[in-house]
Amino acid sequence: MSDFEILALVNKDAGTADAACEALGNAGGFRVERIAPAELADRVRGALERGERRILVAGGDGSIATAAAAMRGKACELAILPGGTLNHLAQDLGLPDDLTEAARVAAGQTTRCIDVAEVNGRLFLNTSSVGAYVTYVRTREGLEPRLGYWLASIVAGFRILFRLRSFRVSMEVDGVAHEYVTPLVFIGVGERELKMPSLGARVPGGRRGLHVIVVKSRSAGRTLALAFAAAARGVRAAARTPAMQSFVVDRVRIAPRTGMVGGRIALDGEIVSMVPPLEYRIVRDGLTVVVADTTRGSNVG
Repeated sequence: MSDFEILALVNKDAGTADAACEALGNAGGFRVERIAPAELADRVRGALERGERRILVAGGDGSIATAAAAMRGKACELAILPGGTLNHLAQDLGLPDDLTEAARVAAGQTTRCIDVAEVNGRLFLNTSSVGAYVTYVRTREGLEPRLGYWLASIVAGFRILFRLRSFRVSMEVDGVAHEYVTPLVFIGVGERELKMPSLGARVPGGRRGLHVIVVKSRSAGRTLALAFAAAARGVRAAARTPAMQSFVVDRVRIAPRTGMVGGRIALDGEIVSMVPPLEYRIVRDGLTVVVADTTRGSNVG
């Protein structure tokens, strides 16, 4: 167990807030504060000014990314209590789904440094995308109050498939200029896999860096066929087809020239406004996180 009290910031609006507070209380050693999402960054910065050595955040990937951005460059450890819908980073780190077990891990002694990334100075932890995914998220969010998250995701997926809009993008990779007409550019922190059943997960033993995937097909039918091919054979196989281009790099500059959806991109599943060109770069060992001993072999940079 930790030999110091740990500040725990819990999103009071999350459906798991009560359960998170109970789990932290049962684990002991935490100073629990319920806060609104809009307060999170300021609370983290204030805690850093007071010299906190470890901060726990109970929430989803968006909350974790907000806290991580505020902690950037500081000698402080981030502990995670998974409280979102998908909890991608927590899963990649091998953290327990059970909140009581996750609280015990958060109070433990094992930490590791992981890679993060940034675009135009804004930090993200998992993925970013330009193009069709932005429209997908906006459509899903509009449907979610009536249909719930999972059904809204399915309906939004079918809707966007048949409303694909392509945009022209100039891209500089390793000093070489490329130009594409594409409905989607995807950027992942660490090499990613599209092969089932590990869809979207980091490739075990994969390369460190930004995994940039450009869908070059402009037709809905061809894009759907590409998705099935990627699911069946994996992104490496699909990337060898004329319909997809894939790179793993340290930096990439993306300049959407036409059709970028309202100046918006997706970062860790949330939509943000961003003025192009988009300057992406990997930040190696950019964040110290608390993990369980069994995650030492996990592939998060």
